[in-house]
Amino acid sequence: MRREEVVGGGMGAIKATSANGWTRREKVEGADAWARSEQAEGRDIGPGKVSRNIRVSTGGFYGTTRSSFLMEVPMEPKVSIIVPVYNAEKSLARCVDSILNQEFRDFELILMDDGSKDRSGEICDGYARADARVVVVHKENTGVSDTRNQAIARARGTFLQFVDSDDWLTADATKLMVRAAEETGCDMVIADFYRVVGEMVSRKGDIDADQVIGREAFVGFMMENPADYYYGVLWNKLYRRSLVEAHGIRMDAKLSWCEDFLFNLEYVRYATTFYALRTPVYYYVKTKGSLVNQKISFARTVEMKLAMFECYNDFFKHVLDEDAYERKRLQVYHFLVDAAKDGFVFPATIPGTQKLGEERSQALQEVISEDGIIVEKYRDRKLLERYLESVALKYDMTLAELSLLLYRKDAGKALTRGAEAQMPAREDAVEATDRKDAGKALSRKDLAELMHMSRGDLRAALQKLVSRGMLEVVDVPRKRREAAEIAEATGLFGKRGEAQDADANGMTKKKREPRNIRLELLPASDAVLQDIAAAERDYEQAKFRGFTEDELRQYTALERRVQENEKQILQK
Repeated sequence: MRREEVVGGGMGAIKATSANGWTRREKVEGADAWARSEQAEGRDIGPGKVSRNIRVSTGGFYGTTRSSFLMEVPMEPKVSIIVPVYNAEKSLARCVDSILNQEFRDFELILMDDGSKDRSGEICDGYARADARVVVVHKENTGVSDTRNQAIARARGTFLQFVDSDDWLTADATKLMVRAAEETGCDMVIADFYRVVGEMVSRKGDIDADQVIGREAFVGFMMENPADYYYGVLWNKLYRRSLVEAHGIRMDAKLSWCEDFLFNLEYVRYATTFYALRTPVYYYVKTKGSLVNQKISFARTVEMKLAMFECYNDFFKHVLDEDAYERKRLQVYHFLVDAAKDGFVFPATIPGTQKLGEERSQALQEVISEDGIIVEKYRDRKLLERYLESVALKYDMTLAELSLLLYRKDAGKALTRGAEAQMPAREDAVEATDRKDAGKALSRKDLAELMHMSRGDLRAALQKLVSRGMLEVVDVPRKRREAAEIAEATGLFGKRGEAQDADANGMTKKKREPRNIRLELLPASDAVLQDIAAAERDYEQAKFRGFTEDELRQYTALERRVQENEKQILQK
């Protein structure tokens, strides 16, 4: 009988007596008393569901937290996040902190300590004491494949997500993947990721389609780059646990190379729909995976690679009909060429490589805790940019371009912050009748000032939006009376009130009448606008987290009064 120790899971320290199941024993002294889940009596929140209140930590480092708060979650978590851990004491804190600080919080984190010989097990236990969502399993060393299999057997979430202990997640990773899965109903979400080499980082993806695709289309993309990490690994994907369990999909514990790729091939055989999330959500640290580094014999290496190709070949025989397989046989065999190399194919350099930390906008940590009007406005702007940035990355757009679309989308609308921001009845879709109704005509100079952009940045953003068919810029000549008023303010008049300029010789010449522009949204912007609306909701939910419904209503009413005061003072 295999002996294991399990810590955490929302009930303090827990012991398991066998691999077949666990029995729980709660401690009530010391740190464990503080770290208890604060579990309230279960109450119904829907058919077959029970809720519980748990204490959630933020920003902790193995047993310590900067802050914590109570959160009500269903007894069955939405996501099970699985992290195999083996001698990872140097990188483990960064990995786990990135998970516990996810904006999406309805998950369980299963830390599988695979017989670590360093302080990894101790670090895991500290997290389990500090956060009720963490479950730690201490087990004998059996390898990463068997370790993941044991975690899958223990998982309770609707979705499965995998993270390696030397990597980390973006703060919006789980939120974006779950949102994509629930909104589309797809069986797998596959996301772009960041590749980290030393102090440099580059973005990696493959599928550009921003829509749900079927198995045949997904397999077609995969055949074009058969040995690409994007398809082979586990950690840039979200899986439905029901599909995994229904077909008994597991890792091959006998393999120590590409076992995750075989898992994916088996999963794809039964999945029917896929969604490519083009926002990078994972930081992959290039330090592992080589067969050379694993010191496996040449004979064993050849044996594993031949077995891999056989599985790959059988997979395509299963998902393609006979004629399609014959037509694409050379593409299938191309995998054998790539697999002959040491590990999956990854280019030595990827275009767009940046210094780590520059791939996403960052708030100035030195000032965000300060007070004052300027800092307050700065915090608010950076918070909004945090959520808009995932949309910008998804569509390869700049924040300036998104800001123009956001301005045009919200032009003429009433305040929708506070309580209204969290009401499900709020309409976020852009109706065709709205595209040309709202929005003031402004000069380019005034629009640049409004958007807090330089004239050059505004010009570039407008040109990009127009070229992508998302926006039409309509010239609106000023009314003659308005132009005359502007000219009068300068003291220069010509015939019929036309503004005049004086040249170097004192002679006057006709001054070009200033023109306004009006921005009109086009249908090609609809998908982006829907994601912008989701980013707005995320921004407002983050800003008002912990507010009661009454507090939200009071805030909204007070903010409206503040806006009216500002308008009365500033309007001429």
